[in-house]
This record gives sequence, structure tokens and C-alpha cells, in this order.
Amino acid sequence: MNLDAIIQFLQNNPDFFIGVVFLFSLLFGSFFNVVIYRLPIMLHWEWLTNCREFITEAYGKLPKELEADPEGYKGENFNLIKPASTCPHCGHKIKWYENIPLISYFILLRGKCSNCKQPISIRYPLVELATGLLSAFVAYKLGFSWETAAFLVFTWSLICLTMIDFDTQLLPDQITLPLLWLGIALNYHGMFVPLEDAVIGTIAGYLSLWSIYWIFKIVTGKEGMGYGDFKLLAAMGAWMGWQLLPVTIILSSFVGAAIGISIIVIKGRDRNIPIAFGPYLAIAGWIAFFWGDAIMRTYGFHL
Repeated sequence: MNLDAIIQFLQNNPDFFIGVVFLFSLLFGSFFNVVIYRLPIMLHWEWLTNCREFITEAYGKLPKELEADPEGYKGENFNLIKPASTCPHCGHKIKWYENIPLISYFILLRGKCSNCKQPISIRYPLVELATGLLSAFVAYKLGFSWETAAFLVFTWSLICLTMIDFDTQLLPDQITLPLLWLGIALNYHGMFVPLEDAVIGTIAGYLSLWSIYWIFKIVTGKEGMGYGDFKLLAAMGAWMGWQLLPVTIILSSFVGAAIGISIIVIKGRDRNIPIAFGPYLAIAGWIAFFWGDAIMRTYGFHL
């Protein structure tokens, strides 16, 4: 079966296409667990290295407290590929058959390391499952098209950003900025919105949260959000245009309030501990892409 025949088959069999997207996205979800865990560590190592170089150039030598590598840093050879994944409890190297999405965790390992029998976080299969389900929904809504391929990248980026921000309160430029420029490039010929709307959306997305940040800081003397949030909303504007930004911001506030209150009530989290805003933006933006127009029409907004 040649490539043209495969494409024709997928076009004519949407259920099969959705299933293929789901299965392949499970594999990507497994890799995203690696990205979510390792990218922040890599960034911290890079920042430490740059800091050491700057101080050495400026002052001729490093303070003693910066000479030794801090506990928890993995070294310069730590990246998304190497070293191989290991159990955090005993260091057991994860074999390929122990890393099959969902199947390994629930059937082969039953949620425990095969070596030390310590429990493995349920979050890993949940990220895989969420990636598969959200990707399958994108395939269902957009069909066999370039739009589906593009929006899968958008969805996967939001998954990684959501989890990284939840863990570390970081929204890495390594993800947000390529996502922003990709949105503008894809809309050069109007894949999702006209180029003009994408450019205005990028500018408006950044400046809207930037303005809120400075107003809040002037009034309270505190920083209410980070610059990564500005870039994330700018990226959403590049993909969806400026028209969906208001509903995205409003939805993110509702999502943030609901989840934040739930965390405080269920876990008893201190109200003074900062809560990452990026996950709420990501959830709201994804919802707005599919249902933003309907939401605005329901409440009488027409742009």
C-alpha cells in the first residue's frame, strides 16, 4: 500500500484515523513526561552555568558557594535523551517494555517499580491518557487535515506547559516562543485566522497581561504573574486571533478560581503560596479555540 492509498484510506475512515491519532499520541504523552521533568532541570543547569560565567568574567573568580554543584543538578550531559530513565527510588533502568503507555503501568507493573516495588506516580499514565484523549478529540473535530496536524502541536505544547508551570511556575521560552512564531507562520495564509488578526492577537495577548501585571504591581507592590504568562497568551493570540482573547482571559479566571479554591479546600494549601496561572490560561485557550465563538454568541458578544 503506497502513501497515496494510506492517505485516501484515512480520509475515508475517520474513526480509524481518530484511533491512530489516539495511539500515536499516547507515545508522545510518554515522551512529554520526560520533557515535563527534565526541561526545567536543564534550564536551571543552563542558568547556573551562565551565572558562573558572568561572575567569573566580571570579578575574576567565583564565590565558594557557587564553586560546587548544588544538590539535585544532574550535570551537563543531562538532556531529553540521555541518560536513560530510571526509578527515582532505586535507580533501576526502565526497560522498553516497562514504558509502554498505559499498558506497562496498569497491567505489567501495576503501578510499582519492577525492582524495588515502590509505587510509581499515577501522574505519568494520566499525562499519557490526557494527551491521547485530547489529541483524539482534535482529530474528531478537525478531521484528516493539515489543521489537525498543526493543532495537535498546539495541544501538545499546552500539555507540557501546563504541567511544567504547575510543578515549577515556569513557562519556558523554549516552548512558548516557537509556539508563538509557528502560529503566525501557519496563519500567513489564514489556516485558522487571517494574518492581520494573528498579528494583532499576538500584540494584544502580550500587552493585555503585561498591563494587568504592572497595574497590580503598582497597586499592591506584588507580582501577580510572570512574563511567561504574557508570552503564552501572545502565542494563543497568534493561533486564534485577537477576537478570542477576551473569552480566554475570562475563562482562565473562572478555571483558576475553581481549581484554586478546590486545592485550598482539599489540600489545605496556604492562600499566600503563589499558584501558577499558566495551566488555567492553557485550559481556557484550548476551550476557547473550539467553543469560544459559541460562548460569546450565547452571552451576546459579537466581534
